[in-house]
Amino acid sequence: MTLEFIEYPDREMLFLSLADRVAGQLSQHLRVNDRASLCVPGGTTPAPLYDYLSGAEIDWPRITVLLNDERWVDGEHMRSNGRLLRRHLLHDKAEAAQYLDLYTGDASPEDAAPALSEAVAAHLPLTVLLLGMGTDMHTASLFPDASETVLALAPDAPAVMAVTSNRDEPRITLTASALKGAINTHLLITGVDKREAFERAQSLDPTEAPIRAFLGDITVHWAE
Repeated sequence: MTLEFIEYPDREMLFLSLADRVAGQLSQHLRVNDRASLCVPGGTTPAPLYDYLSGAEIDWPRITVLLNDERWVDGEHMRSNGRLLRRHLLHDKAEAAQYLDLYTGDASPEDAAPALSEAVAAHLPLTVLLLGMGTDMHTASLFPDASETVLALAPDAPAVMAVTSNRDEPRITLTASALKGAINTHLLITGVDKREAFERAQSLDPTEAPIRAFLGDITVHWAE
């Protein structure tokens, strides 16, 4: 397993290059497989990447798009990751993709998790996984020292778990068992603070720095 770190001269070059690389990996997979999957983070950082990727000339009807994690809020809520995804990725050519929505409308993420685990498992291994990271070194909804994180990092964890110990809305997240098996894995980070956090994470335990669990066979894309 190898970790590749790519530093770009600016963010626009990062987003353009990464969009091209993701599109190429999806297209290559579809040459010998019926379907492909693309698993991506929410948040505002990757939005320009999604704008570029939405116009890529790939066979979108054969691609399933899903999020790494989602807040348990309605799809039109301002804090919904799905809302951002529909506005930046799932339009133009990418509108034809199949979208696996992690927010089901159930009363709680705990109620939805078993059926979501089955739905996600049908698309494993993920063809392309794009991760983000906070300055606290969390990724997806796997947070440092959270009670659910230890369970979500276990190799026998279900594909999807509810997260309710955080301070804001309850969440649903893919677990390490679903994320770590991806065929192609990328980490997108920007800014000096996140680069320093990424470097700190490499010497910590995954319970303290959950992104550490994924720093094996991965390509890290960074621009200031």
